Amino acid sequence: MPAQSSPVVLVLGGRSEIGVALACRLATTGRAGTVVLAARRADDLAAETAAVRSSGATVATVEFDADDLAAQGAVLDAVEAEHGAPDTVVVAFGVLGDQARAERDPAHAAAVVHTDYVAQVAVLTDVAARMRARGRGEIVVFSSVAGVRVRRANYVYGSAKAGLDGFASGLADALHGSGVHLTLVRPGFVVGRMTADSGLDPAPLSSTPGQVADATADALTAGRDVVWVPGALRVLFTGMRLLPRWAWRRLPR
Repeated sequence: MPAQSSPVVLVLGGRSEIGVALACRLATTGRAGTVVLAARRADDLAAETAAVRSSGATVATVEFDADDLAAQGAVLDAVEAEHGAPDTVVVAFGVLGDQARAERDPAHAAAVVHTDYVAQVAVLTDVAARMRARGRGEIVVFSSVAGVRVRRANYVYGSAKAGLDGFASGLADALHGSGVHLTLVRPGFVVGRMTADSGLDPAPLSSTPGQVADATADALTAGRDVVWVPGALRVLFTGMRLLPRWAWRRLPR
């Protein structure tokens, strides 16, 4: 393993707008000297690489298929061998899926849950074990308000996020006192490429990838465990948890 002279940040989901924006913020503030973008088609990340490099970090890319559980460990091994153990791992991959299709196509429903929950559980378990053995590290997990209380309009995606939120919360508690810290991020609707490609109109209290990245970077600096984006959603969902079932099921997405 090479000697590390500057912080290494690994973004699992290197094509994610939020993940790239966060890497840029971390580079700007000196929390990232080297950024490794891990994604499918890693040779097609020119725009993402340029954005992070312009923020002052050295950038590398690595091929990463999150759904290939058997290969996840080899990717982490390769990153450590080439760049050193990551100081921060940002888990930023995921899919929205098609709710209407998922309601009639079991394979599609399972694929959404596999990417948004199963694959994340697998890689987070490996990352956490490696960091725990070293006694240091920072993990960022992107949950969603969709998982705080699952809605009829997107229950397949929401259920996966609910599972991820619970897993990450428990993992954070398990890591307490180990020197490893996990920050759980709960954004609302994010106006970005993924939602645009799905044809979704912005919802109330929407945010941009940059705003989510800013809030996450601030939370990392402050050592916060959970961050809602925007913060008003925390208050809103405190009330929404109390809505009776008949009212909740009538809500739009």
